[in-house]
Amino acid sequence: MPTLEVRGVRGGYGDVTVLNDVSLEVEDREVVALVGANGAGKSTLLRTVSGLLRPTAGEIRL
Repeated sequence: MPTLEVRGVRGGYGDVTVLNDVSLEVEDREVVALVGANGAGKSTLLRTVSGLLRPTAGEIRL
């Protein structure tokens, strides 16, 4: 069972969707890097996973 499971997450700010159908699994002791261009949603994903932002769809399990 993954330590972190993100399934079909959608989210953003107001009317702007930044994350659309994001899914990933992270296993215990696995090292992961988020890489992407400016504005790609890396920080938004981390804020959503940490609970600072609420997703509009999908689920996050820790």
